[in-house]
Amino acid sequence: MLLGPPGAGKGTQAQVIAGQLGVPAISTGDIFRANVSGETELGLQAKSYMDAGDLVPDEITVAMVKTRLAETDAKGGFLLDGFPRTIAQAEQLKESLHELGDALDCVLELVVDEDELVRRLSGRRTLVDGQWVQRSDDEPETVRHRLQVYREQTAPLSGWYEAEGLLSRIDAIGAVEEVTQRALDALEACRGTRSDGPGAG
Repeated sequence: MLLGPPGAGKGTQAQVIAGQLGVPAISTGDIFRANVSGETELGLQAKSYMDAGDLVPDEITVAMVKTRLAETDAKGGFLLDGFPRTIAQAEQLKESLHELGDALDCVLELVVDEDELVRRLSGRRTLVDGQWVQRSDDEPETVRHRLQVYREQTAPLSGWYEAEGLLSRIDAIGAVEEVTQRALDALEACRGTRSDGPGAG
């Protein structure tokens, strides 16, 4: 699993690392879209909350993730990107994986200082009608608010997974290839200390 604040490079690293390991990179965004567009039972339940402007309950989100992890391509390992986001979700994920006879091998936390995160995110531009414009959610003040929300809701997972003996912190500043190599080295080290499953989660 990859853990880290907005702008740390989780999405990029998830795709690269999963490709190197030959396992699927699994994000809740992709899972939600697949379930909602496919009109699965869980997708319809989630859509009813989303249409009402409410947060989708953890139970539905975790059930979607569990269903995805039970698919054939995840049998030899998987990489979770951006999930879980809270300790409550982490506890439910642990239980769900146990029911599947699996467990996380390692949690890689991508570490980047806040000034660098703000620089990265506020520097992003989107092409609109032939002009590069800044997205409203990438303005510096908005970015700092997003980071504050992360610190309050998701950052506590770092300590939780450290207590579980699963956490490795990775310096995520540098070229993509350098960060990937640090992540792979850390993953190899923590997988070498565990023998309860082949997963690359």
